[in-house]
This record gives sequence, structure tokens and C-alpha cells, in this order.
Amino acid sequence: MKVVALISGGKDSCYNMMQCVAAGHRIVALANLRPAHKDELDSYMYQTVGHQAIELYAEAMDLPLYRRTIQGSSLDTSRNYSETEGDEVEDLYQLLHFVKEKEGVEAVSVGAILSDYQRVRVENVCLRLGLQPLAYLWRQDQQSLLSKMISSDLNAILIKVAAFGLDPEKHLGKHLADMEPHLKQLSQKYGVHICGEGGEYETFTLDCPLFKKKIVIDAAETVIHSADAFAPVGYLRFTKMHTENKNSMMSVPDDVLYLQFKIMC
Repeated sequence: MKVVALISGGKDSCYNMMQCVAAGHRIVALANLRPAHKDELDSYMYQTVGHQAIELYAEAMDLPLYRRTIQGSSLDTSRNYSETEGDEVEDLYQLLHFVKEKEGVEAVSVGAILSDYQRVRVENVCLRLGLQPLAYLWRQDQQSLLSKMISSDLNAILIKVAAFGLDPEKHLGKHLADMEPHLKQLSQKYGVHICGEGGEYETFTLDCPLFKKKIVIDAAETVIHSADAFAPVGYLRFTKMHTENKNSMMSVPDDVLYLQFKIMC
């Protein structure tokens, strides 16, 4: 099927695209919902941290990218969503409706793993538009899933942390592969969702086998959202970034990320 991929920049949406292609589908467009004024919204639906670099996905994959600014908020938080004017879910409906008209897509790639809240709402939108949701990560074992993501040459970094055992000063900008042992440890000790499904962390994908170019973050600011002594919350705000050919002699090694961090409170 012709597929539009919902992307947040994170590992899950990216890896689900890879599964769509492996299943024989064709990604023909990308779609993203961005915040209006803030880096991070109080949203049950969307990851918005890292939105500054989403435009580079179009360059990296050589695909059209459709974006819509989120205008609604979480109004209908019930178990079974119904069409509600002013709800943030309707922004997703409008975005996918536009993409379907422009690209003739038949299905939607969705990187959902555990959230029934998100699943119900995406399925509601897809049903109304006559689109097939493709969620290959749904209910997979998270530890196994994380290992498969890393072994598939998906290169992602942590761009938000919000859990006991994760420190903005230490862990933001770290590669997911380097963080895997620590995340396993936190999962075993404290019950942290190893894929970040409890909101413990968020990621941004710099490269994967579907990318024709890789994304390079040149500079970012570290924003401390909450300076809690036990579980501080912080995220990266990208300020300078570019794409480059994968065979470039000037490429940054995978285990090194040169970021000019400036602490923001």
C-alpha cells in the first residue's frame, strides 16, 4: 500500500517505517504535527520536542513532508474517543485528510507501542478517512524491541529525560545504543519502561537504513524543565543542524555527538 508515515523524530515512528517497508509497503509521504509556540506541549498524543529538526527528515528521505500546527488540546480524554471540535485529535484528522487528497495514500504508519489512548484515537481518525493503520510495534516486548531497533542500524539520541536515574546533564545527547545497558538497569531496578513508553525519555533519530542522508545536530541548548532532585526533567532544543551524505569524509563518528550545550532554565 501507499503509506504516509506519522513522524515525531523519535525512534518508534522511524522503526515502524522500516517495518512497513519490510512488509512490502511504500512510504510516499511524511506527516508531522508541530507546536505553535512552545517546544513541548502538554499533549497525550504527540511528541513535539525536537520539532526544529523535523524538516530535515524530508531531505534525509527525499520525500514530501506535510506539517500542521497543533491548534487543539486534550478535550475528550475518555476511553473511547468521539469526534470533538477543538480536540488535538482533530488536528491529526485534518493533516491526514490533506495528505490523502494530495498523495492518494491508503495507510498510515504509526509508531505506537503501548498507549491505548493513542491507539484508539489514531484508529478513530483512520476509520473516518478510510485509511489502514499500520502499527507493527504494538504490544511487542519492550526490551526485545529496543535491542532490535539498535541492531537494525537505527541511530538515535536521547533528547528528553524525565525519570529517576536519568539526568539531563549526563544523558541528553547520548546515543541510544550507548544508553541501552543503563536503561535495562533502570527497568530492572525501578520498573522504568525501557522504550520510554511511560514518558521516561524521548529520542530523535539521526540515521537509519531508510535515510539517504543522515541528520547532524551541530548545536543545541539544554533546557531544564524541572530541577527535581530525584527525577529532573530536561530536554534539548536544537539550534543548528544539517544533513550530509552518508559517505561524506567529514561525517561525525556514530559514537561522538558534537553539541554546544547551553543550560537554560
